[in-house]
Amino acid sequence: MAVTIEDIKKLKELTGVGLTDAKQALVEADGDFDKALEEMRKKGLTKAQKKGDREARAGLVESYVHDGRIGVVVEVNCETDFVARVEGFKELAHQIAMQIAAMAPTYVSEDDIPAEERDRVKAELMASDDLAKKPEDMREKIVEGRLSKHFAEQCLMNQGYVLDDSKTVRDHVTESIAKLGENIVIRQFKRIELGVSE
Repeated sequence: MAVTIEDIKKLKELTGVGLTDAKQALVEADGDFDKALEEMRKKGLTKAQKKGDREARAGLVESYVHDGRIGVVVEVNCETDFVARVEGFKELAHQIAMQIAAMAPTYVSEDDIPAEERDRVKAELMASDDLAKKPEDMREKIVEGRLSKHFAEQCLMNQGYVLDDSKTVRDHVTESIAKLGENIVIRQFKRIELGVSE
């Protein structure tokens, strides 16, 4: 298959790489756009995971109000002021605020769940009647699975992404890291719903 300039531009746009890298990927994939895109995503995500350790203290605070009933304020950090002003970063922050409004998470990630809350839920799950007849070692595994499931929807990063349910919020943030070339961290958020107090 021939490599077209349209495909090169499209691949560059979707992955955030330079024109030369986009062309190289298409040449290596014999002009197969989908194959080139898949390879670029794999490379980009690998790079994004390496960037995950870098300090992110720049960024912005984004707000979103839905129908005058739900309000969200979220702090999304990146490494530099330059990226904080880039449209793609602003768009990501807005999408995260919309996600929080729609899905009402309690925590950013599993790391934010207080140990006492985890222990409380674990104790409740351990006391369930259907576990009484199971062997001890099996009970522990079953409860761990139920515990993960219980907290999955409460953790923003584990939720299905509302604009594309084929991926999680974590996947979406990782893709943005690959595109923007900097570590991105969702630091904190506050969600307020009319008539509902904590």
